[in-house]
Amino acid sequence: MSVLNTPSAVTVGFAPEEVDFTMSTRRARLKWVVVVDADLPPGRAANAAICAAAPTVASIPGLLGTDATDAEGTMHPGLPWAGCSVLVADSATLRAIRAKAASRTDTFVADVPAAAQSTRVYGDFIAAVGKTRTADFDYCAVSIVGPRNPVDKIVGKLPLMP
Repeated sequence: MSVLNTPSAVTVGFAPEEVDFTMSTRRARLKWVVVVDADLPPGRAANAAICAAAPTVASIPGLLGTDATDAEGTMHPGLPWAGCSVLVADSATLRAIRAKAASRTDTFVADVPAAAQSTRVYGDFIAAVGKTRTADFDYCAVSIVGPRNPVDKIVGKLPLMP
């Protein structure tokens, strides 16, 4: 998996004063989408979405809400308070979406190249990525966080993952 526009390159996230647990997800300034290759079987699609989400959550300040405690006192870890849509696209569209998102300086991108699902040793994954030109990657999933309107334009009217 590779992460573009990492915090050292661009800061994308919510300032503490923007985090509002009473706000509709549609009113949040930033939008988070994960776009998965529509041709992946369900298990691989779920794996790709989770692998794209992991670096996103680790990199975007204010993305997760606070922990919630149930009526019996059991703690449940915080979830993305501003929501996350999981969409599907064909592989060519997925590649184009990634390129558009990566070209923006106000957008965070984490991707899961196909090599992530064809290698079992992380060092082998790094080696495979190192031998591949950006334009030649096939992607299993791409996670994007950025300003709502530009993200909407990047993903168009892609359908939700069934």
